[in-house]
Amino acid sequence: QVQLVESGGGSVQPGESLKLSCAASGSIFSVRAMAWYRQAPGKQRELVAIISVGGSTTYAGSVKGRFTISRDNAKNTVDLQMNSLKPEDTAVYYCYLGSNRSQNYWGQGTQVTVSS
Repeated sequence: QVQLVESGGGSVQPGESLKLSCAASGSIFSVRAMAWYRQAPGKQRELVAIISVGGSTTYAGSVKGRFTISRDNAKNTVDLQMNSLKPEDTAVYYCYLGSNRSQNYWGQGTQVTVSS
């Protein structure tokens, strides 16, 4: 019943910025954390950034200092501000939601392409 929908993906040149958004809808008892993952062709899916309901954040070393994750607990939304984008950031980005009832939900993914 829970659905996550990502938006904001697209194609940009190196050094430019994008902002991804994810909106969760449906019946959610309690959100433990929301996160962004990404998967490039031929590579494993990796954690980009995660934010707990309390607001604590963790970033992958490759994006620290360039990306910022934020959330609105009341609306069950999470954003990912991506600055100084690099070609290696090219991937499909997935929104994730984990509840305190051991429920895990994934969005459909949104493509981010960084090329000159």
